Amino acid sequence: MNDILIVDDERDIRELISEILKDEGFETRLASNSDECLAALNEAEPALMILDIWLKDSQMDGIDILKKVKRDNPDVPIIIISGHGNIEIAVAAIKQGAYDFIEKPFNLDQLMVVVRRAMETSRLRRENAQLRRREQSAAEMIGSSTAFRNFKAQLDKVTKSNGRVMLTGQPGSGKEIAARYIHQNSPRANGPFIAVSLATVEPERMDETLFGRETAAGVVEKGLLEQAHGGILYLDEVADIPPETQARLVRLLSEQQFTRLGGSDKVRVDVRVISSTTRDLRAEIAAGRFRQELYDRLNVVPVEVPSLEERREDIPELARHFIAVFNRTQGLPLRELSDEAAALLQTLPWPGNIRQLRNVVERVLILGDASGPIEAREIPTREPAGDEAGRIVLSGALATLPLREARELFEREYLLTQINRFGGNISRTASFVGMERSALHRKLKSLGVVTTTRHGARVAQIEEEEESAGE
Repeated sequence: MNDILIVDDERDIRELISEILKDEGFETRLASNSDECLAALNEAEPALMILDIWLKDSQMDGIDILKKVKRDNPDVPIIIISGHGNIEIAVAAIKQGAYDFIEKPFNLDQLMVVVRRAMETSRLRRENAQLRRREQSAAEMIGSSTAFRNFKAQLDKVTKSNGRVMLTGQPGSGKEIAARYIHQNSPRANGPFIAVSLATVEPERMDETLFGRETAAGVVEKGLLEQAHGGILYLDEVADIPPETQARLVRLLSEQQFTRLGGSDKVRVDVRVISSTTRDLRAEIAAGRFRQELYDRLNVVPVEVPSLEERREDIPELARHFIAVFNRTQGLPLRELSDEAAALLQTLPWPGNIRQLRNVVERVLILGDASGPIEAREIPTREPAGDEAGRIVLSGALATLPLREARELFEREYLLTQINRFGGNISRTASFVGMERSALHRKLKSLGVVTTTRHGARVAQIEEEEESAGE
């Protein structure tokens, strides 16, 4: 995709421009009418088009071709040329997305200046597309826990469809990574992936951001919907969309077309929308802050993203993945993760989920030793550090209890932490803490551990499975 397509009904003009461009090192293809032009486009997308406004014996004129190309091949810059040019035609061409306008007979130096600028624009657009694809390939789905495998299986079911997906889950749990995974494995993988956090967009600029605008001079500023044409638009935190924009989105999702702010022409787009939220949209609907019609159109396929709390078994694997990523992208040390550090990471609270874990790993790599494995002492925790190595600082509540009650409380919390760490697997928990399974069962029973929580329910399920297998 590094050639220039020249479309002109005059053979002499076509060949003249072609020879000039070849002398400058460019490759060219020629077309004399709209049919030949569209056939050339279908064969391969050019880096640049030079397009005549008036085409004899052609089903479409230059403006019609311009509209179609900007709809189907929006990244291709188009230079309009015409022997009948005037300011009205120039404005119309620019309004429809032309890169520039040159009037016949044109100055060759002027032509080359515009061509080189347009080819640089084309090159930058291709590089941006490659960077987007590289970023998408880096958005890997990492994990092997049961919760993660079930979640990934859901995503795999929706990748090949064109249905709208709504991702729900805690902040930092990986909703955008999930959206990128869907895009990367969908038929739209070669199209753009445009992501926007709607919580960061000022309400008065929401329409302009999504739908774009046209100035009084006819200059078009594309919104995110047009930028995502042929690909996926990821709308994060849809609960922050203002009511008037919600109404416009409902119409867009119904008709797949819209009008830019300040414009009058209908713009048709082919976009798959993936949305996400951390809020309860049903409560927002009940409070009158979110439209039921928009919820119904966005929530075609609901997918819940599990929190890190639900997939603690994946924490060491995720941490090692982030170590490799930071080494590759920032040159930070490629360090091993000790078993003790991995165990500590699995027991810590992660209210910020995967994003928080990533930040912790980056902090350790920046501040820690450049050599040797990452040790548990390097992992920042919420607990105050002891005055001496190996000393545990007691919380106020624990320090006021008699020894027997304090020991029982510690054992209960310690064992529940390890059970959660191993995803409810009693056998693996018993192996780690150095107890027989039967002894661990007796200890849990004596400590009054209940099985009504999410993790407790998981423990009970595994116990039942193991017992039914003849354990």
